[in-house]
Amino acid sequence: MTDSFDFKGRHIIDTEDLSTEQILHLVDVADRIQAMGAEALDLAKGKILATLFWEPSTRTRLSFEAAMFKLGGNVLGFSEASTSSAAKGETLADTIKTVSLYSDIIAMRHPMEGSALASTFYSEVPVINGGDGAHLHPTQTLGDIYSLFKEKGDLKGLKMGFLGDLLFGRTIHTLVRLLTRFGVEMHFFSPEGLNIPDYVRGSLEEKGAVFTESEDMNGHLADLDVLYVTRIQKERFFSEEEYLRKQNSYRIDLEIMEKAKEDLLVLHPLPRNEEIAPEVDRLPNAGYFRQATYGMHMRMALISKCLGVL
Repeated sequence: MTDSFDFKGRHIIDTEDLSTEQILHLVDVADRIQAMGAEALDLAKGKILATLFWEPSTRTRLSFEAAMFKLGGNVLGFSEASTSSAAKGETLADTIKTVSLYSDIIAMRHPMEGSALASTFYSEVPVINGGDGAHLHPTQTLGDIYSLFKEKGDLKGLKMGFLGDLLFGRTIHTLVRLLTRFGVEMHFFSPEGLNIPDYVRGSLEEKGAVFTESEDMNGHLADLDVLYVTRIQKERFFSEEEYLRKQNSYRIDLEIMEKAKEDLLVLHPLPRNEEIAPEVDRLPNAGYFRQATYGMHMRMALISKCLGVL
């Protein structure tokens, strides 16, 4: 009988490929690794993680690299396409095939939707999707799920708001579909034209999710347990003019926070621009930097499981 918790050699491309039990198992593994402390340094000793980032990233790439170092392993790779052989015209397939011969596991980000899945056909080692276009971002989602468990305990019955760019926000697209499994009530607030895409809305409706959509969050703010804020993503717009019209649609500041529940948890996948005022950082509600740490612990769990060392 196959062990459903045996991830050795497995690719992590989409959270939809994981059962709820497997996700809860990853949450437990992240807790175990966190509790291990220095002992975790032996888990990936002698192993190599390749971080292949055709698209700029700070948190995701460094989180993967920090996770591997904290597991005792080593890292190689590139941080943008211009520093790789892609600048010479090398195909995605050839890059993946070659690098997989030098490494034990690959974490990648690419601007083309579906690129991570395509890479699995050429790689000799597990591939973990660090974001493909505006499509999927499974490790951010798993880190967010871990953050919610750590900060709020049971997810069932939580009322969660999503604010900002919901059209291009791959983090949101992956996360909300997963939250339906845990009985989370969702409320979407976005400027006109940046609403959740039809395929996400259709998926939520198909799964019987409870959700609302609005441009104004004021009528819901006092009821929310969690507010997940995203930036307006300039790199996803076709024109500067269009971006500037949407840029400062929302801003979370102390005045807004006074209207919310005392224990409202504010999350953000980062980087942020102007959508959360720095003054909010000092509040206990500001969970976004803790969220970044939880994300690293979840990536440690994923790397360990895919390498088969836990």
